[in-house]
Amino acid sequence: MKTMSRLLAVSVLAMATAAPIANAQDLIVGFTQDAATLDPGNHRNRETETIIRNMFDGILTRDSAMSIQPELAASYTQVSPTVYDFKIREGVKFHDGSNMTAEDVKFTLDRLTREGAMGNDQTSPRKSLLGPIESVEVTDATTVRVTLSEPWPLLPAMLPFQEIVSKNFVETVGTEGMATQANGTGPFKLVDWRKGDSIIMERFDDYYGGADGIQPAGKACVDRAIFKIIPESASRVAALLAGDVHIINELPPFAVEQVKNSQTADVMTVNGTRSFFIAMNLEGETFDDIQVRQAVAHALDKDLIIDRILGGNAASISGILSPDAFGKNTDLPEYSYDPEKARALLAEAGFPDGIEVTMDTTGAFKDTAEAVASLLTRAGINTKVAVGEAAILNEKWRTQGGPKEGDMYFTSWGNGSLDPQGIFVPTHVTNARGNSAGYSSDKVDALLDAAATEVDREKRAAMYQEAEAIANADLPYVYLWVPQDIYGVSKRLSGWQPSPDSRINLHDACLN
Repeated sequence: MKTMSRLLAVSVLAMATAAPIANAQDLIVGFTQDAATLDPGNHRNRETETIIRNMFDGILTRDSAMSIQPELAASYTQVSPTVYDFKIREGVKFHDGSNMTAEDVKFTLDRLTREGAMGNDQTSPRKSLLGPIESVEVTDATTVRVTLSEPWPLLPAMLPFQEIVSKNFVETVGTEGMATQANGTGPFKLVDWRKGDSIIMERFDDYYGGADGIQPAGKACVDRAIFKIIPESASRVAALLAGDVHIINELPPFAVEQVKNSQTADVMTVNGTRSFFIAMNLEGETFDDIQVRQAVAHALDKDLIIDRILGGNAASISGILSPDAFGKNTDLPEYSYDPEKARALLAEAGFPDGIEVTMDTTGAFKDTAEAVASLLTRAGINTKVAVGEAAILNEKWRTQGGPKEGDMYFTSWGNGSLDPQGIFVPTHVTNARGNSAGYSSDKVDALLDAAATEVDREKRAAMYQEAEAIANADLPYVYLWVPQDIYGVSKRLSGWQPSPDSRINLHDACLN
């Protein structure tokens, strides 16, 4: 084994030499993206969270059926509409051997929610995920009280996405050190981060066992787990079929039958939580006319694309919410596929010869966007696809304030909590950070604002259903589909189930 000249990133228990990339019994995930950071409080990236959640636990977690389960909390109680008490487990250790306490939980929540708490006047990018938290107090040795400035029933649903860090460790290494070091309470501890290549973890033998409601509780099944970064789809599939990796995410639909017919692997699917849609720029001179937006909707044969491009692994939607989301309106009218009607609507809007538009998207969605563009073009909406980098397109389409540029944006938004607050608000509230269409509706704003603090579940659901009906009629977006998450899985693997929130929880995964 060769000794590396220096480690790119080490845990608090780092070895002097780098571990080999893989041993025969290592559990290896072929994963699309590297982590952006190892700091749980300094990102807004689902892939990053997928990786680090194997090294860090949260106050609460979710099982594979998306039910909320206490994790580092032994239990929790809603004392009032604005007060929650969390009873913190005793005997939980961080990877450096120190005990986790209620003070660590308070420190973590303060770091996530207080302005400038990350150091150097930086505020955590995850602050908005914790809503109106007003204060966090340690009321006794094992109880943390969270007080909200107003009722916010979403709090328990959002806590599974926040991992607990060690107060002493953060104060020792600082935010800069947290980016490359990990000292969590999770089932695995960091061995080595080879940026762009792999993240190597080993079982934490002092692990307290995890959530009691997710059995079997206890230490991780395998000695080591590795996230091997393989961005290219064909390479991930080849690695799975060769037995070099045991799980791959984002199995492309075209490879599903190949994997199913192999001797070494199979396919696992789970309903996803990411809604795909086309944002139409309502601030421009073309899509400010609802007839043009309706023409786009009638020009698309969503069922054809789901069947031919997505391999049937998606559910069609007529509003922003997933079919599994709380408060979903199940009676929304469909914009049926009717290219002749689309042409007629364009003519009524003053475009008898059709329109010329450009549809932005990222490289990952290029093929699907081109299929959409082909259908639009047949209906007189002559569409060119422009592929750009995600960061550039987000700046173009999601910058708050100022006029938007561009015609259309083929994109998506994830909603791991399956609560409307996580997707409806950012994409539809006036000037919200994900409102790519430039949509503004006083009625929708008022409904979503009221729903955020409504504690009666039936009333809250009715508000979201009404808001979704209004948006369906206004049509700022063409709502497309929610794909299933598709995984390729080695036949050697047991004890693992995919989760709708895209988490790859390796705690109970075993190799036979």
